[in-house]
Amino acid sequence: MRRRMLALAAATMLTAVPALSQTTGTPGLWGVYESALKGAKHIDLTHAFAPSQPVWPGFGHAEFAPARAGADIPGYVAKGEEYTYEKHGFVASAYALTTDQYGTQLDPPAHWNPLGATISDLPPTYAIRPLVVIPIQEKVATDPGYHLQVADVAAWESRHGRIPEGAVVMVRSDWSKGWADQARFNQKPFPGVSLDALKFLHLERRILFHGHEPLDTDTTPNLEGEHWLMHNNFTQAEGVANLDQVPEAGALVAIGFARPLGGTGGYARYIAIAPADWPHGVTVAQAPGAPLPTQAHPLKRDARGVMRPTP
Repeated sequence: MRRRMLALAAATMLTAVPALSQTTGTPGLWGVYESALKGAKHIDLTHAFAPSQPVWPGFGHAEFAPARAGADIPGYVAKGEEYTYEKHGFVASAYALTTDQYGTQLDPPAHWNPLGATISDLPPTYAIRPLVVIPIQEKVATDPGYHLQVADVAAWESRHGRIPEGAVVMVRSDWSKGWADQARFNQKPFPGVSLDALKFLHLERRILFHGHEPLDTDTTPNLEGEHWLMHNNFTQAEGVANLDQVPEAGALVAIGFARPLGGTGGYARYIAIAPADWPHGVTVAQAPGAPLPTQAHPLKRDARGVMRPTP
């Protein structure tokens, strides 16, 4: 009940904000930030993408390297020269990305649908939404191939009430805990989301999109869930992490993604925003972001081209 009240309060704040906050005296949504979001707990639901990580076997891995000058600048840099702190005052990195289906991502309909919206077509209203987390991790622990069922959605609603329209529904399987085991992560069996559950969430509850921890929606031979989603103009999140640190109800999710023109996938970052008394995550006071902390050692590239603090 308490989580339901928190979710209702958050929705009310975001849809009925006065021109001037009565509690803080700040204008509009700034008052929501000061009174609710600033003290909220923020939890990252995103894997940092790397040169070596789980990826669908039909794609390759990314390559990281130093950026090099694309043209001569007399007296400063020669074409093809690597930029360095010592000589040029800065460094930059070059990423060879084999696919836009890499790591934590947001799939637009164009991934499967020749008439579907691309990642650059998605509206700015994707920015922040109510977050629902449906747990199936206990069932996955005994059956690694378990897929979310409509009954699991009904069980969540019996505890928390009806899923808000326009929400993002994340399916917690704890599969992301095996991210470091590349050989196993993509092998079947792995958990998924049944087609019936997807249809119920979209057609009956009218959610924005769902997300899951594996890199595929289901383990059917034709990926029926992903096929249905894309051809019915819905998006989905894949490769999500840390859902064990998020409340089942009462949180929000901030959604960010790269926006390549005509992109068929999006490198995404999802941040859960939980109530201030939630035990996980950090507040703005704990991680203000400006200035950022100094590295323990100077940054140097490792053998794979990743910049790391190195003694």
